[in-house]
Amino acid sequence: MGTHTQVKPPREPKQPRVRTGTRVRTGTRSRARARKPRRRLIDYPRHGRHGLRRWLPSWRQWGGSLFLVLSTLICLFAIVYASVDIPDENATARREANVYYWADGTQMVSTGEVNRQNVRLSEIPDAVENAVIAAENDTFYSDSGVSPKGLARAAVNMVRGQETQGGSTITQQYVKNTYLSQDQTVTRKVKEFVIALKVDRKKSKREILQGYLNTSWFGRGAYGIEAAAHAYYDIPAKELNASQGAALAALLKGAEQYDPSASRANHQRSQARWKWILDRQVKAGLMERGEREKITDYPEPHKQSRATSLGGQTGYLVDTANKYIKQNTSLTDKDLAHGGYKIHTTFDKDRVRRLKGAVERVLDRDIDPKKRAADKGVQVGAASVRPTDGAIVALYGGADATKHFTNNADTSGVPVGSAFKPFVLASALDHGIGTQATRGGRGKWWQPVSANSFYDDSGHLLGSTMPTPAVGPGADSGQSDDTDHPTLRQALAKGGNATYARLGKEVGWELVRRTAVSAGLLDGSMARLDKTFPIGTSTPSAIRMAGAYGTFVNRGLQRNPYSVTKVVKDGEAVAGLARPGARRALDPDTADKVADAMRGVGTSSVDQPVVAGRTGDQDRLRSAWFTATTDQLSTAVTMFRTTPDKPQLLPMSGVGGKSSQHGNVFPVQIWRDYVKGEPAETATAAEKGTGTGPDHLKAPAVPGSSR
Repeated sequence: MGTHTQVKPPREPKQPRVRTGTRVRTGTRSRARARKPRRRLIDYPRHGRHGLRRWLPSWRQWGGSLFLVLSTLICLFAIVYASVDIPDENATARREANVYYWADGTQMVSTGEVNRQNVRLSEIPDAVENAVIAAENDTFYSDSGVSPKGLARAAVNMVRGQETQGGSTITQQYVKNTYLSQDQTVTRKVKEFVIALKVDRKKSKREILQGYLNTSWFGRGAYGIEAAAHAYYDIPAKELNASQGAALAALLKGAEQYDPSASRANHQRSQARWKWILDRQVKAGLMERGEREKITDYPEPHKQSRATSLGGQTGYLVDTANKYIKQNTSLTDKDLAHGGYKIHTTFDKDRVRRLKGAVERVLDRDIDPKKRAADKGVQVGAASVRPTDGAIVALYGGADATKHFTNNADTSGVPVGSAFKPFVLASALDHGIGTQATRGGRGKWWQPVSANSFYDDSGHLLGSTMPTPAVGPGADSGQSDDTDHPTLRQALAKGGNATYARLGKEVGWELVRRTAVSAGLLDGSMARLDKTFPIGTSTPSAIRMAGAYGTFVNRGLQRNPYSVTKVVKDGEAVAGLARPGARRALDPDTADKVADAMRGVGTSSVDQPVVAGRTGDQDRLRSAWFTATTDQLSTAVTMFRTTPDKPQLLPMSGVGGKSSQHGNVFPVQIWRDYVKGEPAETATAAEKGTGTGPDHLKAPAVPGSSR
């Protein structure tokens, strides 16, 4: 029998992997299905999703992220809350004085500690408390002392690059006033928020309200409700009524914009907010409607008063320095009132003393209100500027800064009259107006205008800067000795209103205005352009007139007047007070010719040259001017009449008696007395020049600053 052997079939080769789509096929499909993908801690991008859905978080992920953010914020707040303590109230609430220095570095005045008098809440009428609460935080007695919205708004404003302030509660404002700086930063805002929470837990609401009312800024140098009551109504806080309380509460929004005495716009804002606060009290249940209806008249505050340390000329000097600081730096009235600034001025102690003495001697000797009704309300303003750099070295602002609050050296509203004529002449010279010059009756030719030019009977401008031969009868030397045909040089002194009115029209009123502004007068002080414009209807200040006349002796280089050289706080200088640079205002030849023309008028008792301007016989209006300048010192003196109850200037006729030429002699006398103590090259001068405007012009109002 044969034996059969079973042969095993050959083993099939292993199938290679074939990738199709996203699935992997192998010879062992069951094993591939059994293998599951590894789970991730955070399923993002999301597994098993396609397209946009793959990148959209699930609701669990949204919730988890929100929980994480909130937890982090809570932890951070807990850390900040634990790390921020309530500072020492007494140490941080203390304010420093501002110290002003003379040009030689010696101390002029210290304004003293902040004007603040703490009072108990029981001494403050309920009506005043309610007005403040209605204006600033009507939920004061029920809130936790903070405003989350305010903090959020601060953060948003920081991102936008805006100020972070706004939306604070009374507690937060009290914390800012008492414990923190006034910096507008998110860091300070967060500290304010945290400290306010702690203060609200530590102190009663009435303690907080009392502290707030004693530390808040009300303007006029007043911190606290007591100082504010005296500053605005000259009464203690306990005597304030509901209407006055609402008016003072309006100041908390920003005293610089709501002090009704500062400007007409301020008055309108203050009155509107006063009315809103009263209505708000009714809405918040803090005032009965019947009581509100009885309050109809806005409580007008008194004019701003000053501390006695600012009496005499000191207050005017400080006022001038503060104005300059605010115009050229970022500092505000509120910043200055916080104190701690060392302010170095340009004021010369000896010159200020001598100018004050000169004014007082003339007024005491020649002005007698009891004897003459025309002498009532006489005011004097004066200023001295150094032409080489524009420094204001002296000024006279009035009798006493604590009684007469307007700075007469810096007013706008006093017409300058004939003292404006040099700017007309400068414009004619600078813009090349021609004249008809004659040569022995043998014809005419055009030549540039000069100070020796004059108008003939036909209204032609004649004269030449070139010497002409005198050939026979009728020869013209280019100058007029005829009083009926005064030269432009002669018309600067007197009898020249018609001459300069005609010259101004021929030059062009707009060109004359540009020349005056370029020389240093402010555009805002320029009058309406009409036939009277060239003879002085404009109303610059004494400071600006002194500075602009200095442009002539400075060979056409104009420098803006300045009164502060440096301001220092905590050892750091405040930016923005670099000395003003020179600017070319007039051609040097033009400036020299105008200066020479003013040297050549009038009579002189001395030999040294000086450029001067005084009133003329035709000037019969409401002011008298005298302006004199040398290379070292330019001084302007003005006299006018005014009373508190009338906004317009009063006539000068009869001031000082019939021989005073309508007060024209007094500014000259003040100037001569003032420069007696000057060095020889500065004191030598002539009584010559230009002056005030015609008597038919309407007198403008006085208030305002022309610098």
